[in-house]
Amino acid sequence: MDFDTAFARLVDEEGGYVNDPQDPGGETNFGISKRAYPTEDIKNMTLERAKFLYRRDYWARLRADELPAEIRFDLFDVAVNGGVGRAVQLLQGAVNETQDSVLGPKTLAATIAMEPYRLKARYNGWRLDYLNDLPTWPRFGRGWTQRVADILKGA
Repeated sequence: MDFDTAFARLVDEEGGYVNDPQDPGGETNFGISKRAYPTEDIKNMTLERAKFLYRRDYWARLRADELPAEIRFDLFDVAVNGGVGRAVQLLQGAVNETQDSVLGPKTLAATIAMEPYRLKARYNGWRLDYLNDLPTWPRFGRGWTQRVADILKGA
């Protein structure tokens, strides 16, 4: 999956402007949160601006173009919702590497070496464990579970 395809899928999942007082990210638009981007005008954010931020701050930092295509969206989605470090940490758990949240050569090699659909299953298992431990699980858990299910159904 390339960035443009991943971005379109992510924006479809995230939707437009939301200001849910129970969401720790606060005000969001296209999934871009006020908490992560306090200086951005979230309410008036354009799709083009969101795309720029996602490419620069998530896709590029994940080194997504170097990862197996089957896992790129999964990591991208987690990075947007929980941070790049968390996405990498879960990947490291899935490939049995030290969980230091840095996508270095060992993690990259272990990721590439693992059979892609086994990696996808393991990664999403780690993701569900992480999500289930969040204090906001009672409010958002059903939606998060559906999101992971949709990812796995598309495998």
